[in-house]
Amino acid sequence: MALSYKSRRRLSLFVLLVALPVYIVALVYVISLFERPPFWVELLFYVGSGVIWAFPLKAVFKGVGQADPDGPEDPLN
Repeated sequence: MALSYKSRRRLSLFVLLVALPVYIVALVYVISLFERPPFWVELLFYVGSGVIWAFPLKAVFKGVGQADPDGPEDPLN
């Protein structure tokens, strides 16, 4: 099932403005439950977590910054 361009734009906006901040707060909360790890372990955790969230959402963000492929050819008309 492929999402339309408009749906992908809306979903990507939701992810960036709502879901990603919730994900970040959840990660900070989870790491705060444990004793503070060494710097390099904490750094690896945050870098890994920062990369992992993007893989499942790659299809949502693909092409969102481009012109609507189903829209009019000349945006000035």
